[in-house]
Amino acid sequence: MSAWPQRDTMAGMLRALLPSTCALCGEAADAAVCAPCARQFVAAGAARCRRCANPLGGADAGLACGACLADAPAYDATVAASDYASPLDQLVLRLKFGGALALAPWCARTLHAAVLAAPGFALPELLCPVPLGPARLSERGYNQALEIARPLSTLLGIALQPRLTLRRFDTPAQSGATALERKNNMRHAFLVAPDMLAQVRGRHIGVVDDVMTSGHTLNALAATLKRFGAARVSNLVFARTPPH
Repeated sequence: MSAWPQRDTMAGMLRALLPSTCALCGEAADAAVCAPCARQFVAAGAARCRRCANPLGGADAGLACGACLADAPAYDATVAASDYASPLDQLVLRLKFGGALALAPWCARTLHAAVLAAPGFALPELLCPVPLGPARLSERGYNQALEIARPLSTLLGIALQPRLTLRRFDTPAQSGATALERKNNMRHAFLVAPDMLAQVRGRHIGVVDDVMTSGHTLNALAATLKRFGAARVSNLVFARTPPH
């Protein structure tokens, strides 16, 4: 018997012995989110700004929005798998604050599909997660961006460097902050690890995160990467908060 049938048999036995349920509807599922819920709630193929991933009209798919044309961010492109809206926002919160790490591989698979479907998107040469500050990482025990980046790296076949960038200090929580406060919070927050400079120079870096809200965090990180020689920076985020 070949290895593939054996693997399929073992996977079937594990599903029978350890049945899983959809995190959204509670029905039996082979993944963290069942296929019907994924089809219903993930906005696959939605038209977005190629630079910041904010929603666009269908006729403008793959173009840059007016805000990015007027004031270009430091990053060059963004791919988002879904909107940060109910009920997917609750999954993100469970992953981010509730230790539901089993959700990360599903987020990565959903993001992988969005990356492959993004019109004209050039794959990065190297992936890195948005880093957490030392106190927040110690408190939480994990970095949710890294938990998504690990399986995404495997799916895309792109190397992952978890320590490419560092957060110099623990910035205030961005949730609940105004746009100006978010921007000020992120000033001088990041640096490239001294032993990673050669990994950055002249390369296209993909930055992975769970949620993109105002974009100030990702913009500050992209500006840092470019200051240290990155040729291009693209954001790969699971969810994008729609503009209000």
